[in-house]
Amino acid sequence: MRTSHPTRRVADLLTRQPPRPLSIPQPTHTDAGRAGFVNVHVIVVDDGVVLVDTGLPGRAAKVEHALREARKKVGEVHTILLTHRHPDHVGGVPELRRRSGARVVAHVADAPTITGEEPMVAKGFMRVIATLTKAPGPVPVDDLLSVDGPISVPGFSAVHTPGHTAGHVSYLLDRAGGMLFVGDAAAGGRGGKVRRTPRMFTDDMASAATSVARLAELEFEVAVFGHGRAVTGRAVDRFRELAAR
Repeated sequence: MRTSHPTRRVADLLTRQPPRPLSIPQPTHTDAGRAGFVNVHVIVVDDGVVLVDTGLPGRAAKVEHALREARKKVGEVHTILLTHRHPDHVGGVPELRRRSGARVVAHVADAPTITGEEPMVAKGFMRVIATLTKAPGPVPVDDLLSVDGPISVPGFSAVHTPGHTAGHVSYLLDRAGGMLFVGDAAAGGRGGKVRRTPRMFTDDMASAATSVARLAELEFEVAVFGHGRAVTGRAVDRFRELAAR
């Protein structure tokens, strides 16, 4: 499969200073058919590979293909950072964790759904999505996040960004001026714009707006998203523009 060109440019920004992220587009579906892409991010670090999200259930082969493009193997994945509990982001976790032994990191508020302790309750239009995608299997969460700040992977910090879900987390990587793995706290639009998460997929729009404002207080050059195109070059300014509207 091919990787998306915007994230190729993101990778080029980090050629002098690893890690190098690749973005794997995977189709999501609504009752109207193909409705966009969910991005899985592969970050090569000194001691292996970190994944941010894992895509839809049954798509682990696409992740494996991207790993091969990066000259890596599934067994080299040591950490899976989850932004939130939705099936299009956690669907590949059971297979990838089983094959790699990777530690799974998620926020304590979303963890019960990921582990299967609580059922995944779909709200609004997410109910339609749930009928069109295979339910992800339960998987243990090894590292539970409850506060912002550095996590177990050197260079990464967690930023709790509730709204899309109660336990949504974005991850800031301290490389090349800062790279933000936004998840679904916002989405990348055309022309380098940043869009709010759609109301039909979001649990709490007021909290989501507060989370955008929180991200706008950070410093980062590059932003990559769960859905949409990467933004490069003072990406934080686009978040500040969005927060001001």
